[in-house]
Amino acid sequence: MRAVRRLSLSCEGGLLPVFRLVSVFLALLLCAATPVLAQPAAAPAVETATPLQQANADLDKAGAQLNAIRDRVDTYADDDARLVQLKIEAEALNRSILAISVATRPRLDAIKARQAELGDPPAEGAPAEADVVVEERKKLTVERNEINALTGEAENLSIEATKLSNRITEIRRQLFSDAILKRTEISSDLFSEASGAIAEETQTLGRTVTAWMQFVWKFKRMQLLGAVALSLMAALVLLSGSYRLFSPYITRAARQEKPHYITRLSVAFWSTVLPTMAAAAFAGASYFFLDTFKVLRPDIAPIVAIALGVLVAIYFLGQLANAVLSPGDGHWRLVRVSDRGAQLLWLLIFSMAVVNGADYFLGTISEVLGSPVVLTVVKSFFASIVIGALLLVTAFIKPVLRQGETPDSPGRPWPRSIFVLLVLTGLGLIFAALLGYVGMARFVATQIVVTGAVIVTMYIGFLSGRAVSATNAFAETAVGKRLEERFGLGQVALDQIGLAAGLAIYLLLFVFFVPLILLQWGFQVADIESWAYRIFTEIRIGTITISLVGILAGVLLFVAGLVITRWFQRWVDGNVLARSQVDAGVRNSVRTAVGYAGVALAGLVGISAAGINLSSLALVAGALSLGIGFGLQNIVSNFVSGLILLAERPFKVGDWVVAGTTEGFVRRISVRATEIETFQRQTVIVPNSVLINGQVGNWTHRNKLGRVEIPVSVHGGNDPRLVQQLLVEVVRGQQGLLRNPEPTVVFQGFSSATLDFEIRAFLADILNGTGVKSDLRAAILERFREEKIAIGAPAAAEVPVKISPESAELITAILEQATEKVRPPASRRKARPPADEIPET
Repeated sequence: MRAVRRLSLSCEGGLLPVFRLVSVFLALLLCAATPVLAQPAAAPAVETATPLQQANADLDKAGAQLNAIRDRVDTYADDDARLVQLKIEAEALNRSILAISVATRPRLDAIKARQAELGDPPAEGAPAEADVVVEERKKLTVERNEINALTGEAENLSIEATKLSNRITEIRRQLFSDAILKRTEISSDLFSEASGAIAEETQTLGRTVTAWMQFVWKFKRMQLLGAVALSLMAALVLLSGSYRLFSPYITRAARQEKPHYITRLSVAFWSTVLPTMAAAAFAGASYFFLDTFKVLRPDIAPIVAIALGVLVAIYFLGQLANAVLSPGDGHWRLVRVSDRGAQLLWLLIFSMAVVNGADYFLGTISEVLGSPVVLTVVKSFFASIVIGALLLVTAFIKPVLRQGETPDSPGRPWPRSIFVLLVLTGLGLIFAALLGYVGMARFVATQIVVTGAVIVTMYIGFLSGRAVSATNAFAETAVGKRLEERFGLGQVALDQIGLAAGLAIYLLLFVFFVPLILLQWGFQVADIESWAYRIFTEIRIGTITISLVGILAGVLLFVAGLVITRWFQRWVDGNVLARSQVDAGVRNSVRTAVGYAGVALAGLVGISAAGINLSSLALVAGALSLGIGFGLQNIVSNFVSGLILLAERPFKVGDWVVAGTTEGFVRRISVRATEIETFQRQTVIVPNSVLINGQVGNWTHRNKLGRVEIPVSVHGGNDPRLVQQLLVEVVRGQQGLLRNPEPTVVFQGFSSATLDFEIRAFLADILNGTGVKSDLRAAILERFREEKIAIGAPAAAEVPVKISPESAELITAILEQATEKVRPPASRRKARPPADEIPET
């Protein structure tokens, strides 16, 4: 029955272990960075002991420890907490056994290499070997056999340790099943026995608390007041700091009558988490100071700890229900329910939290005072009945609103699926308790109240993190605006900070809430410690072991190496080389060489810290060398050229480049080729080696500043100074051209037909050159027309032709005859007669 209470009520399954979990994760992040595994304490070695003898001694001691763990598993077969510790010890011992075996591999490899050098023994009839060689061969064989025997024994012990760990897991699984499915006979005798136990427990508790309070008031009064004052100060500091930094996410601004749904999610999450953290800080600080000042007695300390934890849990559930339902303001409500329905739901949820917390607290009192187990069963029985009844009441209220209805509208019943789920769950809890499955009913009730609240908080936090990390979202927050004003950050930097903030929220959810859910489901804190250690240090994929802490340390060391390299580059260039008056080309070469060397060194340090074996890189380099020898020169050349382009960045994505006959924008740079999009929207794939070995023009390498040239030609009869003055006036008045450097107009040449000028002006963005040149040409043409400036040669004048009258009559007669010949016959018949031949009517 003791196991029933421990697993169903789980003294460590509430919100109290969160403080211990934080310290556990911090300790893991600090200590897991070293690859040292837990090993049994080695006995003082004899000075003459060889490494092989020491390994045998360590292996014998590990076997003795394994037998001791096996005996303790049989002794504590019904204690889940002890079994967790024994499982951790067995796994640590298994790792130490494997480490002993692995430590002998270098010597075994050396023996194999030496034997290969010696070769096989001489055949029969062949000349005998020297005595020294024979003796060495015998020693190597004996030592190799001893190492093989030790390795075999280590493998057997490792298998036994693994079996013992699996056995502990099976025992714990069976304990959990027995605790959940154990049936208690519900009868009048049970309640009669419980009533007597309640009276006795009440008297014992009264005497204990009274005696403690009298003792504290007489002898520890100042310590008690000091502990409470310090606890309040810690909570106020945390709460005030939270309000100063996150006030837009905690308080519901009155100016937002209809806030956006994302804003409501963010406020709901932070208004739940931050005040709860402040309350938890007060509770933790109170217990810490009371225990430090020796105010708590051993029989009172567990009761005070559980009381503080229960109050924090109830406060958390109340804050969460208030954040989601918002009974006082329907505009901040996250679910579509009526005002009346929100008030009823908040009351029901808070009542279930109080009932669950009270049962948890009373169960702890019974355990501390040593009350009969029947009393715990009866308390859990009534708690399950009450929570089941509250679920039934929840099923029959009418809180739901349709789309578009106002919060003050009358609610409607739940959807059928939710109604059926609530009814079945409530009836299931009641019938399970009445049938005697009190452990199962209590476990399910706890998951509904606590686990449900944790999952809802996680979901709200996930949505809040996604909202903060959205594009341009962090810049609109109060923190983002403050950072922008204080440090002058741009939109890109604020978006990156918002992304980091979103990832931090996700990490917070994972670190704090996932362990709470696991604790609620019967796992122990030691289980979570073991899993966290494995996740951060021992992720195995086949024969490969990955350490997240090692990878993180490698990345941090690489970044630190890059920062130091950049600083050293600037120092060498600005102090050593500048004072030596070295040529600019030499300075650039030295600076580049220092940069490459620093990056290479930082990469090697980071790879080593991450735990990557550099010998594997040597194998890869050897394979590449063979590939190059078999015709991969071009591929490797493009690959290396791509690495150089990515490292030096002579051009980047979006630059306007000219490579040979190809001109356009860089769209993608890979390790093999670079994609250039021409102005006709054609994508040209250029191998990287071509860009490295050839000349490449980059219009936007360091900036987008560029010069445009526009040739202008006018008729040679114009005044050149007037034309130049007009062009200068037009250019200076044109939008889009820079005033510094000042645009100029150059008189390039002249001939008998034209005067040739060229406009030279600078643009802030050379990519806008086409549009600016088009507008400038139009403005020049309009000004030339206004000023009567001739662009081409003027039209030739008409010259009169003088002929005699006789010649004119002859030409007229010839034209008339030609016209008559080409006229159609029908036209001839219908031709109008001369005027003098028309008869008068």
